[in-house]
Amino acid sequence: MDKLRMESPDLTAQNIDRIAALFPNCITEMLDEEHSTPEKKVYKRAVNFELLKQMLSPDVVDGDEAYEFTWVGKKAAIVEANKPIRKTLRPCVAESKDWDTTENLYIEGDNLEVLKLLQESYLSKVKMIYIDPPYNTGNDFIYADDFMRSQEEENAQMGMYDEDENRLFKNTDSNGRFHSDWCSMIYSRLMLARNLLSEDGVIFVSIDDGEQENLKRILNESFGESNFIATIVRNTNSSKNQSLFVSVSHEYCLIYAKNIETLKIKHAESKWSVPKNNINEYIAKVKQLQKEGLTLDEITEELKTLTKYPRFVDFTNYWYFDERGLYSKGDLGGVPNGNKQPLWNPITQSYDPVPPGGFRFNPEKLEQLSKEGRIHFHTDGSLPRIKRYLDENLNQRPKSIMSDDQRPDSSMMQEFNTPFDNPKQLAFIKRVTGIADNDSIILDFFSGSATTAHAVMQLNAEDGGHRKFIMVQLPEKCDEKSEAYKAGYKNICEIGKERIRRAGEKIKSKSPMTTQDLDIGFRVLKLDDSNMKDVYYAPDDYDQRMLAGLESNIKEDRTDLDLLFGCLIDWGLPLSLPYSSEKIDGCTVHTYNDGDLIACFDANIPESVVKEIAKRKPLRAVFRDSGFASSPEKINVFEIFKLYMPEDANDITKRVRVI
Repeated sequence: MDKLRMESPDLTAQNIDRIAALFPNCITEMLDEEHSTPEKKVYKRAVNFELLKQMLSPDVVDGDEAYEFTWVGKKAAIVEANKPIRKTLRPCVAESKDWDTTENLYIEGDNLEVLKLLQESYLSKVKMIYIDPPYNTGNDFIYADDFMRSQEEENAQMGMYDEDENRLFKNTDSNGRFHSDWCSMIYSRLMLARNLLSEDGVIFVSIDDGEQENLKRILNESFGESNFIATIVRNTNSSKNQSLFVSVSHEYCLIYAKNIETLKIKHAESKWSVPKNNINEYIAKVKQLQKEGLTLDEITEELKTLTKYPRFVDFTNYWYFDERGLYSKGDLGGVPNGNKQPLWNPITQSYDPVPPGGFRFNPEKLEQLSKEGRIHFHTDGSLPRIKRYLDENLNQRPKSIMSDDQRPDSSMMQEFNTPFDNPKQLAFIKRVTGIADNDSIILDFFSGSATTAHAVMQLNAEDGGHRKFIMVQLPEKCDEKSEAYKAGYKNICEIGKERIRRAGEKIKSKSPMTTQDLDIGFRVLKLDDSNMKDVYYAPDDYDQRMLAGLESNIKEDRTDLDLLFGCLIDWGLPLSLPYSSEKIDGCTVHTYNDGDLIACFDANIPESVVKEIAKRKPLRAVFRDSGFASSPEKINVFEIFKLYMPEDANDITKRVRVI
């Protein structure tokens, strides 16, 4: 019976497999220095990069000149991003809220390692990523990874380790690798983050002047220059005390698509657009199609095929057509005096007030827009509005210069009694996350005070959406002199979790009738070393006498829940789905998401339990290696599953594993 890998995927090996499929002649062997000994040489697959470069070039490659952006440590950052780790995420039910029902996640740990562990569970499943990484000001602590300076003596001398041996350092501008270290830190994380985005996904990255230029180059490389959407200049309504000569009161937000072509297609299908100067072409097309006898629905579908400019203004906001033809906004869509009929609000389950002058669309059109989810309803009695991409203004595309509706959220944080030195502005984050579909997963792996989680809950309360958030934050210690520490918060994660709790309750208290089903909970998971002992990974290092003294491969302090979530990560299952536990013939059996995975980690599992699990025909089943007294008993497990799942007999060895 095969064992689960229990470590993050080896992305380098996967990349070599892809290259081998395309260019088998570029695959070679090289000495594996890590696993070789003087007595035994071990070899591993590798890529002949010189040959690969030639395979990808129509000309003779004999030089080293190329247009590229590089820095000291770039190659090491790539290696670090692809390197597998032996770590896991351990559930913490006590610090969670609504553990059994929530679909939100709050993960504590270094985001580079967390992103590695999420590679299979959330591959291409995240619709939107927003991050506000540490700015390289010369005073901020930044994440130090294995590719940083390696001399331990120098590190210790410079104070680059904290009292718990965490690799953090103060990136002062006297550091010879001031920019390089920051570039390496963000580059490896963006490489991994891209894998998690869906094909129509988008990433937003906030930054200031310090690294804006370098960040754009890194994003061009990791996402592709063709996938660049825009740079937003955000007026922060505040100024930086350290800025000289000019009072800097703005920051940037860079926007990139995972695949801009997929994004264009989706945008055109849902919000087809017409450039103003081509409107006569569309009017002529409408008249032609009307003469041919096409219905209005058929004309609409035909016009959509002509759309090549999805970035232009929304068609329905500027143009309207009915049986009489195509009309501009000035004609009010054939409703010259406005539509006075009230509009049903599905959130409040009541009729919204009619705006002065009436609605500009007729009742049939409003009903259609409502069904398509194009109308932004409110719970506070304000007028409904047509949804826009990134902007509440109905009559124009979003502008690249944005001004937040409020100053930094210090007053709000004081209201929640969760102090934070520089919280992100809720208005801006809410505006950004509002572009995601109502059921999207939104990721922020520099969570800070958890503004993104707050914004997601607020948006869901306003439009009835079911967006889910994944927050990732390193549990950085609070300065003992800070207000946060004095208020009892020992690290940033404690601040973020408490803010989510209080913000969620505040949102529900304001609209109790319309937020009964609002998800304001979160499952807390904490990064930790593997659940498995070293013998699990390196049995060759142990002799028979030593192995005989080991009762289990699993560390003694790990619970069934730790093991269950470790299996979810290894098998690439989402971490927010429901599960249940029950007793069967004295053994505890865990069922995840109605049979996506069934696990039993007890010792001496009787055959009756194996039969009961097999009868339920799970997609995957996991047992403890020490749960069976002998190899014949483990082999018998396969036979039992084949008996009860004959239609899947050929896949049983892949679907039943041990740890």
